[in-house]
Amino acid sequence: MGSQEVTSWQGKNVTVAGLGVSGIPAARVLHGLGAVVTVVNDGDDERSRTQADELTAEGITVRLGDGATLPEGTELIVTTPGWQPDKPLFAAAEAAGVPVWGDVELAWRLRGPDAAPWLAVTGTNGKTTTVRMLASMLEAAGLRTAAVGNIGVSLLDVVTGDEPYDVLAVELSSYQLHWAPSLRAHSATVLNLAPDHLDWHGSMEAYAADKGRVYEGNQVACVYNADATDKPSTEDLVRGADVEEGCRAIGFTLNAPAPSQLGVVDGILVDRAFVPDRQKQAQELAEISDVQPPAPHNIANALAAAALARAYGVPATAVRDGLRAFRPDAHRIEHVADVADVAYVDDSKATNTHAAEASLAAYESIVWIAGGLAKGATFDELVTKSAKRLRGVVLIGADRALIREALARHAPEVPVVDLDRTDTGAMSEAVRQAARLAEPGDTVLMAPACASMDMFTNYNKRGDAFADAVRELGGSA
Repeated sequence: MGSQEVTSWQGKNVTVAGLGVSGIPAARVLHGLGAVVTVVNDGDDERSRTQADELTAEGITVRLGDGATLPEGTELIVTTPGWQPDKPLFAAAEAAGVPVWGDVELAWRLRGPDAAPWLAVTGTNGKTTTVRMLASMLEAAGLRTAAVGNIGVSLLDVVTGDEPYDVLAVELSSYQLHWAPSLRAHSATVLNLAPDHLDWHGSMEAYAADKGRVYEGNQVACVYNADATDKPSTEDLVRGADVEEGCRAIGFTLNAPAPSQLGVVDGILVDRAFVPDRQKQAQELAEISDVQPPAPHNIANALAAAALARAYGVPATAVRDGLRAFRPDAHRIEHVADVADVAYVDDSKATNTHAAEASLAAYESIVWIAGGLAKGATFDELVTKSAKRLRGVVLIGADRALIREALARHAPEVPVVDLDRTDTGAMSEAVRQAARLAEPGDTVLMAPACASMDMFTNYNKRGDAFADAVRELGGSA
């Protein structure tokens, strides 16, 4: 049931797996095209019932509390990203010969003949920041664009809407890529790879393979992390991709770039990939000070965004202007305040060890606030790499013992405060204990390396609690 075969959606029986920010737009778009839509959902809570009532009023069938049974007559399943591949519904679909698409696959196939090309970004960490940097660069070049996809803006709404775009900056998760076999981007990048969501994918190899799908069929550039040492690396994924003839492999590095790379020379972001052959020198793009915050991993994000922008033909001045105009989202290495000559930084978005490692690498002397739900992670490598930077550690959350044990093994000299409390005052106590351990010139960094749901609704609420606690501390200083 590819886009060529679907001459009309009228009367097609389509099952949408899941409600939420992906399922609801998919159901509405398909219904609007004339499909007979049934939404199935595992949950049957108050929120689901409210969403179901709204869709039912529009003429869409919703079945709550049973996401395992394939509705009779189903010709296609469109799934939301969170549904794991081993769901019984998908086994039933395979047995019946029913194809399964993700919402991104549906969006890709519904694009019009003059659709805007996609510049796609995936990776374990940094996706949202990079996509928003990229969109800022494209806007600075005078292009009509939007940051869409996993960033929280439905691709379906964009590709079926009336707003014309020149190019889209698209964030894609590994979940979305798993269900998007037809996607063919103009250019794409995998920023980095580290173990994450392995419960969903089943193995690191499967996770990396799904990330690598973003390179399939690329037309102009496959952008990879030239500094990566893990295997498989993003460069390995490029080598294994089947791309359009003439598509180039473009690296980004925090060091001086080789030909066909972007990198850093004497505090300047430079391009040695998209310059005329006759131009021997690298093209200056921006200064490190134009990147906010100028932490190493954020500079890498900026270089990746610049590579995609340059692949689309954006001039160097627009890269610089886009970076200067960009402001990072909250809770991403966000400087909250200085209290008694100690900086307090909120990186609540660092919900895994890879993100926390990058955050810790940005500062020289740190009192680290960490802990939460580990999601199966181990912390020995993180502690080993970061030990020399740690002035002290304050541990919170359900799985803090895992970090405490790693610290005991690899940084036994570092003072550790273990907070055995999960009440609403726990973050205030964590900040007070961190302030006690800190010395002038230090950074108190909340980069938990864990998910937040043991104590908070989400990482945003955790970050807000940290910022409130810092302000309380500043008021009492």
